[in-house]
Amino acid sequence: MILRKIKNKGIFFFKINWVKTIYFNFKKFPFKIAKKLPVVFYGKVKFQNISGEIIINAPIEKGMISFGKPYEMTTVSSGISEIMLSGKIIFNGYVQFGKDYFVFVSKKACLKMGDMSSVASNGKIICTKEIIFGDYARLGSECQVIDTNFHEMINTVTKEKYPVNLPIKIGNYNFISNRVTILSKTITPDYCTISSNSLCNKDYSIYGENVLIGGIPSKFLRENISRNWKEEKSSLDSFLKNV
Repeated sequence: MILRKIKNKGIFFFKINWVKTIYFNFKKFPFKIAKKLPVVFYGKVKFQNISGEIIINAPIEKGMISFGKPYEMTTVSSGISEIMLSGKIIFNGYVQFGKDYFVFVSKKACLKMGDMSSVASNGKIICTKEIIFGDYARLGSECQVIDTNFHEMINTVTKEKYPVNLPIKIGNYNFISNRVTILSKTITPDYCTISSNSLCNKDYSIYGENVLIGGIPSKFLRENISRNWKEEKSSLDSFLKNV
């Protein structure tokens, strides 16, 4: 067990992009925080813009926020990761992004990430107003969370203009499968499961906790169902916080 942990730490050590990691931390944090390297980048990443604000509302630990972390089954990266941060990101604990991510937070927008929330490989976050991830809100590969329509839409009869962007709130302990699209106005309850290839675009909290939703667009599918967080949580924490 000890040898395996040492081996895993060695593997992750050599996959870290030390240049981008050191540059980002000392660019965004005071020295006493930056020296602990709370944010770590693995592999290639383009900093399109990192002029925005980073807030960590948790005890500072090395590598607690990881971008491009190879914690999944896939081992190969395309090297297309990119960050555009001119707004604000608030991290409320440990957070993981998988390989080949795209994170966009525009000016005056705020992205809030709960403790142990994650977005797996090829994930995309586009935040132009507000996106909130609860604690243990964990998204599978190729998911996208987008709080904007990008262009203004109008009712061609009444000429009513529809909002371009609206907030998104993902509840605590959400188990979101692969290739799920979450759009503006989406609200999910705690202990919600979302099936693969679904599209979410409304308030699902009316269905209560421990529910399964899915489809295009997503609808209520089943009640009294949840990922087995109670038995899995300790092993999940141990793996993701110690590698």
